Amino acid sequence: MSDADDREIKLVMAFVRPDKLSDVKQALAEIGAPSLTVTNVSGRGSQPAKKGQWRGEEYTVDLHQKVKVECVVADIPADDVVEAIGEAAHTGEKGDGKVFVLPVESAYQIRTGKTGPDAV
Repeated sequence: MSDADDREIKLVMAFVRPDKLSDVKQALAEIGAPSLTVTNVSGRGSQPAKKGQWRGEEYTVDLHQKVKVECVVADIPADDVVEAIGEAAHTGEKGDGKVFVLPVESAYQIRTGKTGPDAV
């Protein structure tokens, strides 16, 4: 088994404010992790619910719009990716988001047939 096969594959998954997405993309590109997947999601965490009124009826919004950013890395340390996302998405207010790091058991690149870290 070669050293290349010993590389770990990690999935870094972050939930951030939609307005911080461009900062996160730029930060990831700067550390050499330009490949990512972005999904619009709604969620609830420590950010307080907002109350509003529409046509005389009061309503509560407790699911806030977020952006889910997923980045799979093998050659770049996952800690570097977490740090880049954290710095780019930070506002200091509740609702900045969270970052999770998960191990990836295997990977397969459909176009080339490469597997493992080489597929990333």
